[in-house]
Amino acid sequence: MAALSMLGKDAVYDRLRYFYTDQYDLGMEYTVTRNQRATTASSYAWPSERRFTAFRTAGKRVPAGMSVDVWDVMDPIRSLITSGSDVDDMPLSDPDVPLDRILP
Repeated sequence: MAALSMLGKDAVYDRLRYFYTDQYDLGMEYTVTRNQRATTASSYAWPSERRFTAFRTAGKRVPAGMSVDVWDVMDPIRSLITSGSDVDDMPLSDPDVPLDRILP
């Protein structure tokens, strides 16, 4: 990407912003697009296990998602964000609905 730009070629950086951290025994991951403002939140949780997945929504779109001690969900979360598809809040807040079933 940088090399293309230095050569005067068009280069578009379109990766989602991504952040991760480990805080004591909790692992957290967060990803977000840069071109939509989120207005509401939806999440599902397993309180007794101290883990959850949360989403920010803008209308029916998902511009951001986070997981805390829920592993192997960032790829489906990225797909939800990059698809730009309309998503209902109900499946996002239901831990019994796998994220990859929500994808269009």
